[in-house]
Amino acid sequence: MVKNHPTYKNAWYALAIARIMLGFVFLWAFLDKTFGLGLSTPAERAWLSGGSPTTGFLKQGVNPDSPLVGFFQGLAGHVWVDWLFMLGLLGIGLALILGVGLRIAAVSGTLLLVLMWAAENPLETNPLVDDHLVYAAMLWVFALSRREWSLTNWWLKQKFVKKNSWLW
Repeated sequence: MVKNHPTYKNAWYALAIARIMLGFVFLWAFLDKTFGLGLSTPAERAWLSGGSPTTGFLKQGVNPDSPLVGFFQGLAGHVWVDWLFMLGLLGIGLALILGVGLRIAAVSGTLLLVLMWAAENPLETNPLVDDHLVYAAMLWVFALSRREWSLTNWWLKQKFVKKNSWLW
């Protein structure tokens, strides 16, 4: 494909739209679990109301036939698990929306998503792939591709980013 062909540039814009949309998936999960916006999390179970953002999934969402059911259910109710999960959702969401720190977002997001995939195994509708693995693959596409509609140029000028290439 020729770089000055209109399709070439439009493909990067489409990828930017997909990146931002996936960012909102993560950011929305953070906001809903924090404030209990009433769609997935009722207000009385919000993190700010004393609820645990991970316990519901870890107690009821883990496939009872999963070989790791004991491991995942053992994580339920731990404050450190809630904090790591919520910071992950917020950080990954903001990184994707802003287009910065995408390498660390890809690593942490892949870890989060693969753990959620493992918790739901064996899968009911597809024996291998579900949305968690598709999202994880897309995180790497975003981390390794050109960054349209992002704060990348500003981000790469920051001294702490220049000193730590893993933050690119």
